Amino acid sequence: MTPRPTSDLRIAPAQSFAPAAERDPGWGRRRLLAVLAAATISAVLLLTGLGYAIHFALTPAEQATPVPAELTHGNPPSGIRPDGSPAAGLTRDERRDRIAAAPMPPAPPADAQPAPPATQLADPITIPPATTAGPAMVPSGFPRTPEGAVAQLAAIETTVLQAMSIPVVHAVHEQWALPGGVGPGEWSLTGHVRSFLGAARMGAEKDLRTVVMATPAAAQVKGTDGPDWVLACVLLEVRAVIESEARIGYGHCERMRWQPIDTDDPNQTGTAGGRWMIAPGDPPAVAPSTWPGSEPAIAAGWKTWVDAEPAAAAGSHDPAATAPTAGAGAAEDRG
Repeated sequence: MTPRPTSDLRIAPAQSFAPAAERDPGWGRRRLLAVLAAATISAVLLLTGLGYAIHFALTPAEQATPVPAELTHGNPPSGIRPDGSPAAGLTRDERRDRIAAAPMPPAPPADAQPAPPATQLADPITIPPATTAGPAMVPSGFPRTPEGAVAQLAAIETTVLQAMSIPVVHAVHEQWALPGGVGPGEWSLTGHVRSFLGAARMGAEKDLRTVVMATPAAAQVKGTDGPDWVLACVLLEVRAVIESEARIGYGHCERMRWQPIDTDDPNQTGTAGGRWMIAPGDPPAVAPSTWPGSEPAIAAGWKTWVDAEPAAAAGSHDPAATAPTAGAGAAEDRG
């Protein structure tokens, strides 16, 4: 797949938006009680309560916080024309804040539950593979493209959610979030981990009997501003097993910025002299959490995740193999 040009600012076309939260309020306890009770009402499950904990912790809370009127019901953010091009007179930070704050389609909690597949096919988005292990054991080495930013965000999310550990989430945030954004205590992923551990009555880390699997299933690029800044969104299928199993779809967005590598720091790894990191600024509008491949997921703009074929190993004689794409040089814009 040939990456789209990213020399100017873009924002995805508006759909039928409704008010969305300015910040992700975390995963609450109420939403899946009825669903789980309908799915299994065995005495064992009712006695342990652990099955409920999966649902309580993995269900996005209701999006109740209002957003400004200019950002609701499909209106493009102020300063962004309907075609997605930037209006004159905006600073770089203003453009990026407008993209981040633009609301996404709302998704009621029921949309995150397993559902029949849609009758239409979602557009694909081809995601490059990791080529190295980055700080805090997060896969890294993705190219300087919008798809590379999406891949890096997915690697950050899956590392955090599968560990379900407060120490791990702090370590990941320290190594992968640039200064100027929310701290580890206010990060939405920290809130989700804390909710899960609290609902399951665990300590600072999940116990050895608990398994959490997070698999990227869909993604979208909400907007770009030049080659070094992307508003990336990933839709994960999250599966948690304690004494019963629960599955939901979970959507999450972050500002991502290409950060040049300090070659004098042995702890920094990346590709072509840099890596994607979480960019500073207020958290973006809440992403719609929908079941991957469902009608609501397609309506929300999620594209089917397709893994790119890994590049051929050195010395391979496979004529179909392609050489790795060379990333662009170090970014001049460090904002």
